[in-house]
Amino acid sequence: MDHVLEKIDPRHVALWGQHTVKLRHTLADQEMFSDESIAGLIDTVDPSHLKIETMPDDGYDVRAWSSCDRTGLTGMQVLEAVRNGRIWIELKALEEIDDRFADVLSSLYGELETDLPFKTFKRKLNLLVSSPNARVFYHFDVPGQTLVQLRGRKRIWIYPPTAPFLRPESVENTVRSVATEGLDYQEWFDDYAEVHDMEPGDLLHWALNGPHRVANYDTLSVSLTTEHWTPQVRRSYALNYGNGILRSHAHWRPRSQATTGAAFWAKAAMTAAWRASGMQRKQSYRWVPGHRIDPDAPNGVQPIEPAEPAAQAQG
Repeated sequence: MDHVLEKIDPRHVALWGQHTVKLRHTLADQEMFSDESIAGLIDTVDPSHLKIETMPDDGYDVRAWSSCDRTGLTGMQVLEAVRNGRIWIELKALEEIDDRFADVLSSLYGELETDLPFKTFKRKLNLLVSSPNARVFYHFDVPGQTLVQLRGRKRIWIYPPTAPFLRPESVENTVRSVATEGLDYQEWFDDYAEVHDMEPGDLLHWALNGPHRVANYDTLSVSLTTEHWTPQVRRSYALNYGNGILRSHAHWRPRSQATTGAAFWAKAAMTAAWRASGMQRKQSYRWVPGHRIDPDAPNGVQPIEPAEPAAQAQG
């Protein structure tokens, strides 16, 4: 495909990976991001590639986010609920199932790696579709990332990836999949945040693990997010995973954040052994649907009532 990115300046090269970088892209008018194309993806992707959630109108408690079931609805019906409700959809790892998205991902990173000082060895491309005024609560991402705005407008707040905005225990629990990416949020954190308004054609990248939250303006939003791994990201992952094992199972308070030296390599070995043992699968956090998509309901969702207990047999 044609070039994805517009001009990359020397300042972007100097900032990439450590600070926020905002670029311009050429993807916004592609047919693959139309309602018809997105509805088709919702209709056809395997459920493992589809994540649908809803959130309350106010507050910031990440526990209030709820996973949604869309059984029996077409992609267009789901989009209708998104357009008029309070819903967030993620179509995950689309490069694995659709050549159009594989081409976008390859072209984007081919251009980034040509001009910027980093090389990736693992990448993913996700499509986000969210309601007018929907919000993504305060959280962080484990791999490196970019946010690519295609349709609609949103505002993103990005916070320093250090305490008190991001505690080591939170990173450790998330990389080990024993907790979600959600974090405790205080409104005064905003005094220390970078604030960026995202328009169609904007691409944003920020420092690894930078906490952030998002609020849509009064329009349906369509975005891409990318995930990438580099040697630096992999080392950070191994460090935090190993520290999490020490903190949770050896009752040791890790102090070192070094990603070199003997102590780091011991943690990396511990991480590999723990994952190979199957312990991560046993401890992983799992979402359970709490709502069902309903285009006619307020906010586009209905709560799923708990199952009635089975009647006891009469003796």
